[in-house]
Amino acid sequence: MSEQVLGIIGGTGIGEAFAKREGTDRVDIETPFGRPSGAILRTRVEGVDCLFLSRHGAGHALNPSTVPYRANIFALKTLGATQIIATGATGSLREEVAPGDLVVCDQVIDKTTRRASTFFDEGVVAHVELSEPYSERMRSVMLAAGEFVGGRVHDGGTYVCMEGPQFSTRAESLLHRSWGADLIGMTCMPEAKLAREAEMCYALVALPTDYDCWRPHAAGSDKGALLREIMSNMKRASEAAGALIERAIRLVGDTGSTKCGCHDALELALWTEKSSVPADVAEKLKPLIGRYL
Repeated sequence: MSEQVLGIIGGTGIGEAFAKREGTDRVDIETPFGRPSGAILRTRVEGVDCLFLSRHGAGHALNPSTVPYRANIFALKTLGATQIIATGATGSLREEVAPGDLVVCDQVIDKTTRRASTFFDEGVVAHVELSEPYSERMRSVMLAAGEFVGGRVHDGGTYVCMEGPQFSTRAESLLHRSWGADLIGMTCMPEAKLAREAEMCYALVALPTDYDCWRPHAAGSDKGALLREIMSNMKRASEAAGALIERAIRLVGDTGSTKCGCHDALELALWTEKSSVPADVAEKLKPLIGRYL
């Protein structure tokens, strides 16, 4: 039986599936960084303890810049999460990454500017290694799970995380393509950074819904029809992502308590002398740094 606890951050559709499971309970939790986006659904699937959190809250009330990322990750850590699978809608920057496909990302370019991106902004300094922002162990689990679901699953992709909430200009979209990026979205950062600071494995499956604005629409395209097409792509990708996550949970259970470097990310990252960390800061961050102090 697995000793791991899997956190899942996603959208309403996946959350509804978890809410319907027998034995699911809702956990309301307060953190030193405020309340998370909403109640966390706690259940057990295929012998694995799972925690589901809707990133944008009930009714999609939080825009990407106002999501309480620190509270979300801290809450999952406090409840015992050892790894996170996240989903997120994106635009595609590549012809070969079609709307409705799934992408198990391997790199990210962070263009966000308004979001608190670290737990360590007072009393203690930490510099975590982030050359590979997504857990290779969890990526391999996701890719293995992808072999059992319908639709195309891409191995790797660079995600540009922009601030939003407005979409890109065409010039920006073309610039991102020139960088070699594959996807454009608004939510994976600072989520992945914070998960690394919290010593949790983090993997992201991106759900492309359209081709962003670098690829012109056909002349005279009906806006209503385009919106319906995007929503259809989103529904198809969400269903495939749900099936992928369900399979991934089973594979996570099969791996038992296997660890990876993510679980020791702070071992060499804490630069502040232990004796210099204020007592109130040590208590505040105990779920993160308690074992090092």
